[in-house]
Amino acid sequence: MRARHLICYSLAGSFVFTGCDRTAPAPSETPPVVVIPEAPVPAADLTHSVVRVNTTYQAWNPGQPWEKLEPRQRRSLGAVLKNHQVLTTAEMVADSTFIELESSDGRKLTPATVTAVDYEANLALLALDDDEFSADLEPLDLADDSKIGDELDIVQIENSGLPLITHGLIQSMDVVSNFLPGQYFLTYELKASMQTAASSFTLPALKDGKLAGLLTSYSSSDQLSDITATEIVRHFLADAADGDYVGFPSLGISTAALDDDKFRDWLGLDPQTGGIYISGVLKGGAAEAAGVQVGDVVTSIAGFEVDPTGYIQHPIYGRLFWSHLVRGAQPVGATLPLEVIRNGEKQTLEATLTRRESSLVPLHTFGEAPRFVVKGGLVFQELTRDLLRSFGKEWRDNAPLNLLEAYDNPEAFEDRMDHVVFLAGVIPTPATIGYESLRNLIVTEVNEQPIRDMKSLAQAFETVPANGLHTIRFDDQEVPIELDESVSTVVDGQLLQRGLSRLSRLE
Repeated sequence: MRARHLICYSLAGSFVFTGCDRTAPAPSETPPVVVIPEAPVPAADLTHSVVRVNTTYQAWNPGQPWEKLEPRQRRSLGAVLKNHQVLTTAEMVADSTFIELESSDGRKLTPATVTAVDYEANLALLALDDDEFSADLEPLDLADDSKIGDELDIVQIENSGLPLITHGLIQSMDVVSNFLPGQYFLTYELKASMQTAASSFTLPALKDGKLAGLLTSYSSSDQLSDITATEIVRHFLADAADGDYVGFPSLGISTAALDDDKFRDWLGLDPQTGGIYISGVLKGGAAEAAGVQVGDVVTSIAGFEVDPTGYIQHPIYGRLFWSHLVRGAQPVGATLPLEVIRNGEKQTLEATLTRRESSLVPLHTFGEAPRFVVKGGLVFQELTRDLLRSFGKEWRDNAPLNLLEAYDNPEAFEDRMDHVVFLAGVIPTPATIGYESLRNLIVTEVNEQPIRDMKSLAQAFETVPANGLHTIRFDDQEVPIELDESVSTVVDGQLLQRGLSRLSRLE
């Protein structure tokens, strides 16, 4: 999945400002003239520097969290690195139950384990412990950072073992979301005409015989490929080198562009002043610790002046969105100087970058079993981004507004709850008569006990009121519902007898 950023999204924070929906302007550089070969050309010297990655994965059923979906398989091409390591995408290892590496000629197979994974940047590092398999492998070195106009080579391997190389030129650069929505990282956009070939889910991209990045998407109609930038790969590998992967930092802000003249006039900004408007600050994040406040205008980050659309002029990449200065150019713990305008006065702040993220609605739950409680036929779950995605490809348009509000604006909920527990659905039973149409309601109290997570919900149901009726209250709903304890207990036993594997999962 591939998406360009929206200016109003928090690209270096952990929540978003949804007051606008304009896409950011395209970079101003004139794309170079691109000459595309009619077909990929054969290559004979890369068969020992790439391996096929075969993955079996099995996700949990979002609608029935007590069971898994059918297992599925993916196949890609990974890049061989030093120390018996293979680089692939996080998408390849998500919810994996078995990962196998296969030599390019198909003659050798060996299992692999994940040593580091970053679902936000869509990168994963695999390790193999098979001397016979790795004996003939030739590790790739990492290339230097690329710029617009540089040529990259996309590597493919046919089922026959024949390697193919597709040449292309970097047409532009931008920060792009290619796996997890709202997570944007520096990406090369490559103009190249590729053909369908085996192991094409993810492909290595080379520059002068060295690894430049990984292909994460390809549009056959536009002949454009998205390549994770070398700088992002280098950051990931350096972080993973000590065996204790931390991840990319965040600033913890939500922002809006300043390209609207009326908005600028309201803020009292002169025509020459650029910057980004701070519309939200994550509690406990790097920006809050640095003293950034809602209403500030950040005009400079790490010495780079920010224009009214949120772009900076990078010495290598050209015109680039500001978020790369946080997520990609710096490690956790780095100090980032910020120039801000507050109430018409200029100030200099220093932010120490951290990994503080809102846990209210997890961005992903790969490899984790979903937490839930079934009580009398009422099905309660903790809200995750994966659950929101179950509303379809256009989940941002189809998902309930109250659940999207919790996802987009966690700061409005974090004082009341640690995770969002909501009534996901109702199984028709004698205990739920009249409640069959209820769903997607955020739970705030059960038996006058505040609900902060799934554990607190289960504990609240353990306290049976004197009248035998559990009282359940929901956010933005004045009238609570009641659930008969004696009837629901009988129903729970019947649900287990009829095939429900369990009634809860709290961890």
